[in-house]
Order: sequence, then C-alpha cells, then structure tokens
Amino acid sequence: EMQKQWQTLETLVKQHLSKEAIMRYGSIKAAHPEKAMQIMSLLAQMIQAGQIAETITDEQFKRMLINLQEPRRETKIMRR
Repeated sequence: EMQKQWQTLETLVKQHLSKEAIMRYGSIKAAHPEKAMQIMSLLAQMIQAGQIAETITDEQFKRMLINLQEPRRETKIMRR
C-alpha cells in the first residue's frame, strides 16, 4: 500500500521535472534513498500547494538538494 502511494507521488513530481532532473533524481535514489524520499515529498507538497507550476530544471533541482543538506561542521585541529 505504502509502495503504491510512493509511486503515485513519484509520478506526480516527475511530471514537473526536466529530463536531466529526473536523471539526477534516479542517481540520488540509488545512492541516498532517504534523501530522495525527502526531496520528493518536499516537491510534492510544493506542487500540491500550487507553489510549482512550471517544469523544474536540473539547475533548480540541484539548488533544492543543496538547500536540504545539513551544514557541515568544521573540525579545527589546534596544536600546542
């Protein structure tokens, strides 16, 4: 049941993605399934809220992914 809902969600979102963005999504889904689920659910919410009307380009998709990333912590090594 949940798998079926996910496929419906993916189909909805993919209609709003360019071919390049769909290819990028496929790569992310293979390497980081949890991140792929996160971006898909976010995009679905935006589409259903009417915030996305046009096709999302690969560049826009990349920016969304970057915004989802957690800021990296810097480690400083101090010598005495």
